[in-house]
Amino acid sequence: MNEKRHDNWNPREASVLEDQRRAYDEMRERCPVAHSEFLGWSLFRHKDIAAVLADPETYSNVSQFLAIPNGMDPPVHRRYREALAASFDQERMARLEPRAREIAANLLVPMLSAGEAEFVGAFATPFALKTLCALLDWPEQLWECLGGWTHGSQQAAFSRDPAAGKALASLFSEHVKANLDMHRASPDDAADATDALLRTEVDGERFDDGQIVSILRNWTAGHGTVAAGLGILALHLAQKPELQDRLRSDPSLIPAAIEEILRVDDPLVANRRTTTREVQIQGRTIPKGENLTLMWIAANRDPRAFDDPDAVKIERSSGASLVWGQGIHLCLGAPLARLEMRVALEELLSRTKRFEIAGDAPRRAIYPSNGLAALFLRVR
Repeated sequence: MNEKRHDNWNPREASVLEDQRRAYDEMRERCPVAHSEFLGWSLFRHKDIAAVLADPETYSNVSQFLAIPNGMDPPVHRRYREALAASFDQERMARLEPRAREIAANLLVPMLSAGEAEFVGAFATPFALKTLCALLDWPEQLWECLGGWTHGSQQAAFSRDPAAGKALASLFSEHVKANLDMHRASPDDAADATDALLRTEVDGERFDDGQIVSILRNWTAGHGTVAAGLGILALHLAQKPELQDRLRSDPSLIPAAIEEILRVDDPLVANRRTTTREVQIQGRTIPKGENLTLMWIAANRDPRAFDDPDAVKIERSSGASLVWGQGIHLCLGAPLARLEMRVALEELLSRTKRFEIAGDAPRRAIYPSNGLAALFLRVR
């Protein structure tokens, strides 16, 4: 690819959106540092992205809007991250697991009864968002509002529609503040995640409502990624009956299978950074203040980092995987996401003898998701 093509690359072309993994694999090999009007500069190789993640001083994660803690840089980032870490500690996850398992089981009943279902809409999305409501002790029916916000936000980001984004942000804020008011009126000593957020302090001051809205916006967007991940896991297992059988016979392998399938087929396309000084990457000069997009789905399939990268090998070490990021911004909610995915697969596998793709071919979502818009499964 010549220099001119480097700077005319368009991530929103139909040929790219049709198969983002293929397109970005090709860019990784032909054009490891690319530029586009939509994304700014993009990196595709594992080594380059890992170097960015290891250097938060040069590559800032501060966002345009308040985003706690992932949109913060050191030293303030550490204080907020440490304050929020208890939301995902082992004790809280253990308390949530029975409820998550109940949600999964209830969603599977109509699927198993019908023998066929569109998995993303019938299970993956409601499971992820209902479990988030359970963590927060919010009314379960609010999952639909959260799902609408997640989908709308992705569409607004892709189409660059600031008016739609602003309206969605206001609606989300209203929902959060209404639930905060309900929790203030009836505080719970058991400290669900909402009550814990209301009591959390940083530098001697409790979070205000705007800060909690920012935190929960992050968590909700993350659960859109969890839903995408569940669709990808179901797709790969539906295509690999022998792996299904192996995981049914030995459920202890499920966590490793989750890590490896998501490495091969990452649900999140990319994240952003901003350069704080001029840098040189792969022979290209990137000025100070430029947007830099880290293409997870290309880096996680880089043959320089992973032997036979397209193959799902559940015995493979996950140490080099970027599914959860690396460095100081390693995904804070990873313990919750891993819990949800493990419980969902345990329930799906234990309650079925086999599931396979049925009806229409799976349809992929588009940037910033690499998940599935629809996945029809036949279950028995």
